[in-house]
Amino acid sequence: MALSISAVVLLAIIVFLLVRKSGLKAGHAVVCVLLGFYLASSSIAPTLNQLSTSVAGMINNIKF
Repeated sequence: MALSISAVVLLAIIVFLLVRKSGLKAGHAVVCVLLGFYLASSSIAPTLNQLSTSVAGMINNIKF
C-alpha cells in the first residue's frame, strides 16, 4: 500500500511537532515560513524544486 502525502503537509506536521515537543518557538517557525516564501520567489527556486523532486524520487525507489 502506497501512501502519498503532500510535502507541504509533511513539513507543516514536522514544524508543529518541533514547536510542541522540541522547544522551537513560534517566532522561529514564522521566520522559517517567511524564508520559504522568499526562496520560492527567488532565482534559486527552480533548482530547489529539481532537488526536492530528485530526493522524492530517490525515496520513492527505496524498496523495503
